[in-house]
Amino acid sequence: MNVTAEVIRVLIVDDHALYRRGLLTVLEVEDGIEVVGEAADGIEAVDQAEETLPDVIVMDVSMPKRGGIDACRVIKQRVPSARILMLTSSDDEANLFEAVRAGANGYLLKDVPPEEVAAGIRGVHQGQSLLSPMMASKLLLEFAQISQRDTLPAPTPGLELPRLTERELGILRLVARGRLNREIAAELYISENTVRNHIRNILDKLQMHSRMEAAMYAVRQRLIDPGE
Repeated sequence: MNVTAEVIRVLIVDDHALYRRGLLTVLEVEDGIEVVGEAADGIEAVDQAEETLPDVIVMDVSMPKRGGIDACRVIKQRVPSARILMLTSSDDEANLFEAVRAGANGYLLKDVPPEEVAAGIRGVHQGQSLLSPMMASKLLLEFAQISQRDTLPAPTPGLELPRLTERELGILRLVARGRLNREIAAELYISENTVRNHIRNILDKLQMHSRMEAAMYAVRQRLIDPGE
């Protein structure tokens, strides 16, 4: 007996109508993906997200009225179940880091093949943090620079940081090195499901929206050193 696969409900947000239409055309023929709405700017994105409650939002970084990063931040507060895949035509590092801090679950350049966007949607829906190889390298370099920077301020005295177990810290350290769930599972001799459960607990404790954001926070607060 065949069990119907879960359909991923997607909201497309981009100020260029032709790009939205092209992405819609690609996604319409993808099994297990349903486009439930479109928006042309960040304000519309927030309204559409609250109305349609999508599983995944594919959103441009640079848009009029309200940019994608600001919209991401608001949507994560109002529709926390939505996972957000940011698309950009620029490899600007500042946008990447701001998107991570805003809670984006993935970040791809717009020049990737359309099928990679579909794969990205499935990936972030499954709980992965998705970055193009170039963006992943930039983020890992930032982690390394943060951990080696002698000028970083020490954690605020008296500020109680979230308590993570040794296992959680170990997993977060591997996340900061760019490891995927299956790679973490193989390295620690545990199941992928166990890794996902640990990451869910880490995000709950740190009150973060994505594993990338949690890793960046942990490096900045010196909870982990990705180079260890």
